[in-house]
Amino acid sequence: MQYIKEDNREVKAGFTLIEVLVVMGIIALLSTIVLVAINPSRQFAQSRDTQRTSNVVSILNAIGQRAVDNRGIFETGCAAGVIPSTTTAIKSGGFDLYPCIVPTYMAMMPVDPKVGNFTSASSYDTGYTVVRDATTGRITVAAPSTEIATPTITISR
Repeated sequence: MQYIKEDNREVKAGFTLIEVLVVMGIIALLSTIVLVAINPSRQFAQSRDTQRTSNVVSILNAIGQRAVDNRGIFETGCAAGVIPSTTTAIKSGGFDLYPCIVPTYMAMMPVDPKVGNFTSASSYDTGYTVVRDATTGRITVAAPSTEIATPTITISR
């Protein structure tokens, strides 16, 4: 606080309560605008969708590498058998892809960051689906539980 001499008496110079409250209100308003602009929940959802895309590409690459190593046939020597021609979940009652690609083509089976879980090689649910087109043989891996991407993240080869 600064003291100012006025007419032979000391007067305190400083901020009034109203000035302090106005400044605090402006700071609160600006911080609210910044938080809305940044939108952390959307950023987290976007990062989970990016992780899903990366996982789908990794699974599809592993399937492709296995097919290349077996002269274009995916199921050779794989306990899981042929990739189904109807959309099927990867494990949890669906297609068991784990013995075909882990650990040779992937270090670990990727799972959806929000709905997937991995307990063991025999008990897991990736949250992703796989399908093989019966006529063309193209394989499609999809992430149906997307948060921002619509309708799903789907990659085919």
